[in-house]
Formats: sequence, C-alpha cells, structure tokens
Amino acid sequence: IEFLHSLQFAKDHDAVVGVMMGSWPMHLITDMWLAVHDGDIAGWREFMEQAFCIRTFDSPEETEYYEKVIHMETRELFMYTQDGPLNQYVQFQGKIIRTLYRSYNNGIGLNMRKKPVNDMCSVLEAIFGNEQHSAVYSVVHSRSLEGEPGLKLMRRIAKNVGCDPVAALDMTPEYVKAILAPRGMLEHPILFITDHQRPEILERLLEDPEIGPNIRLIPEEASWVGGDITLAVMADVFIGNPASTFSGFIAKSRVSLGYEANYMFRKKNDDGKWVDVCEKIRIFDHKVMDVMA
Repeated sequence: IEFLHSLQFAKDHDAVVGVMMGSWPMHLITDMWLAVHDGDIAGWREFMEQAFCIRTFDSPEETEYYEKVIHMETRELFMYTQDGPLNQYVQFQGKIIRTLYRSYNNGIGLNMRKKPVNDMCSVLEAIFGNEQHSAVYSVVHSRSLEGEPGLKLMRRIAKNVGCDPVAALDMTPEYVKAILAPRGMLEHPILFITDHQRPEILERLLEDPEIGPNIRLIPEEASWVGGDITLAVMADVFIGNPASTFSGFIAKSRVSLGYEANYMFRKKNDDGKWVDVCEKIRIFDHKVMDVMA
C-alpha cells in the first residue's frame, strides 16, 4: 500500500518518488516482481526508474543536490488519501499494478538481498501440476484480524458501503455457497487461504456436504506470500475480506487485470438473498476503504 500511495502522492503533487536501494520497498517488490537478471543492477535501476517514474539512490546524501526534498515516514504514506475522481485513481493505481505483474518473478534472477527469487506460479504448480493453466477453481481468503480489531474495522467498512458487517469475517457455508452455486463452481476445487486464527471456519466448510469435498489446502511447504497472491489473483472466483490488506491487494490486482468475479462487499437483501452492494472498483475507493484504498 505504501509504495502505491507514494506514487500517487508524487502524481498528485507534481513530484518524483525517491527510493533508497536496499530499502524495504525494493526488498518487497523484488521478492515477487522485477528480479535482477545476470547481475545487471544498472539495467534494473534504469528499468525501474522508467517504469514507475522514480529515482533510486544509494545514500541519503545524494538527495542534497535537489532544491526541495519531501521526507515522509512509512505511516504517512500509508495514511495518504487523494481527493480526485475515483476513476482516475483506479486508472493510475491499476497501471502500477499491471506494470508489476508484467514482470512477475518466474524463479530466475535475484532479489535485492542477492538471493534467488521464487516463482510466483509455484503454488499453482504445487496444487495443479501440469494442469495449472487450465484449472478451474475458486479461492476463499479467511482472515479474522485478531478478533475485536477486525470486527471494528469491518463495521466501519460496512457503514461506509452497506455490506454485511460480519459475513466476510465468518465465511459461513451459506455465504460461500451463495456465491459459488450460481456460477457452477461448487463442482470445482475451492482453495482455502487462512491466517489460522479461527479454525472453526475451515471446520464448518469441511463439514458442509456440498463444499467440503472440494476444499483444498495449500501445502505448508509450498505456501509463500507471492505464490498465495498469484493463486488468488488467477482464480475463477475470489471471495475475500475487505478488512484485510492482503485480500484488498488481491482484489485490486484482479480488477486491474480484468478479473470480474471478485466478492468482497455483500449483504442479504429483503428477499434473504446474498447480493453485491457496490461495484468491484470500490475496493479502490477511499470513501469505502479509507486509507486501505
């Protein structure tokens, strides 16, 4: 979020983002995207600076040559929101996200720590093998967010947009089936990603006669952040929790890449049926997501 917000701040204030080589954004990005190939750091820096309109520095002293330097803490970047039209924000943020995915890591090259990178498709391969490119599946991301803080955050989002305040936290079989059944997805694998804080959620899904037989878990030895993200981004259906930044990034990625079946904001209507309460792009909306947009 902070890196995306920093680029937005620069755009909004006619500035250029400066990033220190070896800083946490560089570590995070190169773990999943934009690996360094053949030790060509100079070429990598040139590509980064052109792709994202940034400047990279080796030391803080290099910034002294600039007339005006704006120093922002990580928290300030996280908290940054812009007041422009939503469609313009979505277009700019989506462009950044697509730029990342055009250079996803495939297991070749090094990250900023000079360590070999993982393959972003490794979890897909571990689960589906040679059928990874044709697999039809759904992903359910269950995140409880440490109890009361998660409930409080979800209530605030629900107040902003009108979705159910607990459904995306509880992930009941009824809720999941209301999404998957109309799309004919109950006959296909359902991959379950979780923070393991509420094991009863998985237990309920496994006990359900329609969902249980198709629940698949990510092998512990195969799971890692980048691989789990790719698994969810590439799913035919994604069911997530808008109070989770992990779910939020997946949903933003899917919107940016043209995937439509994203279920984050749902409620029961007067007829007792689960329905979406807003457009998919509202995951980018500060009026809904506040600083997580």
